[in-house]
Amino acid sequence: MDKLRIEGRRRLAGRVEIGGAKNAALPAQAACLLTDEAVSLSNLPAVRDVRTMTRVLEGLGAESSADGGDRLTLRVPRIVAEEAPYELVKTMRASVLVLGPLVARHGRARVSLPGGCAIGERPINFHIEGLRRLGAEIVLEHGYVEARAERLRGAEYSFPFKSVTGTENLMMAAALAEGETVLRNCAQEPEVVDVAKLLRAMGAEISGEGTDEIVIRGRTSLGGARHHVIPDRIEAGTYLAAAAMVGEDVVVAGCDPEAMLPILEQFAAAGVEIERGDDSLRVCGPRALAAQDLRTAPHPGYPTDMQAQYVAMMTQAHGTTLVSETIFEHRFMHASELMRMGADLRIDGHNCVVVGPRSLTGAQVMATDLRASACLVLAALAAEGETVIHRIYHLDRGYECMEGKLGRLGAAVERIR
Repeated sequence: MDKLRIEGRRRLAGRVEIGGAKNAALPAQAACLLTDEAVSLSNLPAVRDVRTMTRVLEGLGAESSADGGDRLTLRVPRIVAEEAPYELVKTMRASVLVLGPLVARHGRARVSLPGGCAIGERPINFHIEGLRRLGAEIVLEHGYVEARAERLRGAEYSFPFKSVTGTENLMMAAALAEGETVLRNCAQEPEVVDVAKLLRAMGAEISGEGTDEIVIRGRTSLGGARHHVIPDRIEAGTYLAAAAMVGEDVVVAGCDPEAMLPILEQFAAAGVEIERGDDSLRVCGPRALAAQDLRTAPHPGYPTDMQAQYVAMMTQAHGTTLVSETIFEHRFMHASELMRMGADLRIDGHNCVVVGPRSLTGAQVMATDLRASACLVLAALAAEGETVIHRIYHLDRGYECMEGKLGRLGAAVERIR
């Protein structure tokens, strides 16, 4: 199992290019199930989850063609299977995104209950209840969700809580449903907007994406399309945090500053000076960081996927920071590993108290999930001595060649295979 070895306290400088958003790429891949024509996706990140989703789709009948860069063309001339098996989806919760498109086009779907990071239950009951509202018959047994419908019918559904994948799944299903579907209390994340943009390019009638109410008027069929996936705001935020902690002059290029406003505002309040360009951000540092409380929230609030990285950054800030996690119930699993490196943290339910600044020291640490992995990388960059991060397959699920990108900025990072 691969590990990362990092020698800390090297100053970062230079330019880092941001890839496509994993959380937009995965539903875009699933959307190819809605048509028998080719869907060409560009700016796909070379990460493990994208490769896993491609394998899931190929098992369902997709023909895939990559050009060796960041472009992938998917075509599903016909559905040859209706099952997304446990062996493929056990490591990736986003695999549930094939459920809606599959039952909408094929009339049947059998999808393993998803696995992934151990950061909370993340139930899919919103997906299930929404599909039932659209007319699907659903049974849960033997660890699988089985759905059937001759044709889905438009309906109204209000999410009890905002759900990104739930919104995307029902949006895709409703695109082939008969009649009009109104979804309320929808997730407003940029990734949801990006999926709606792809569906519209395929011929879907959708309005309201980016607000809490989305209206979809179902079509009998959809066509192919070409789509450029949006930049990954979480990857960009992670490198901004690294620059704030140990950077001298770092440019984060190929990002979308407008989509990152909640992150930028929080960082600015903590003393990070950021110069904004049209598609880039520059941090000249390190500056003296100031403790600044944080509360995660659905977009347009501060994203939970940047919480662990912020905790790492606050270990170097002056004062006491209260970080409140409102999305997932087990998302402070990185805290114990940070404390082994010398961080002063206290966990109380959904809250984490960070006292800084603290001089971190290298240690052997274990990654527990995707964003915790990034948090430990940031801590290792600021720590004195050598840190070895185990189980970085979590990191590879969402970050493309992080050791290479950090190395080009001047970090001493080595992958141990």
